[in-house]
Amino acid sequence: MNEHEKRMSRQRPGDERVAEAVRLDGNAAAGILSEVLIQDITMAVATCATCGTIRALGALLVYVHGMGTVLRCPCCDAVVLRVARTPTRLWLDPTGAKLVVMASAREPI
Repeated sequence: MNEHEKRMSRQRPGDERVAEAVRLDGNAAAGILSEVLIQDITMAVATCATCGTIRALGALLVYVHGMGTVLRCPCCDAVVLRVARTPTRLWLDPTGAKLVVMASAREPI
């Protein structure tokens, strides 16, 4: 019995369907990602990873300079999001956000 067969024999019934459901490449996320990326993003709500404050992105403090844009929490001044543009890329660093929630293209928040 090879390693794959051993893993499959240890799985509970139903696990096989779940494993199959996640075996897609990134192209399968195009629809849901287009919902995220085409909205008025300033209405999205972010939770600060430092203090837990929840605010719309449009309510964060924004600092714009040559190296990019920094969005900071209005309560603790921690960096929530960073955005930078290079000649060929747009970089988004959301590590200061515990969670970002936005309305579905179908339903408002």
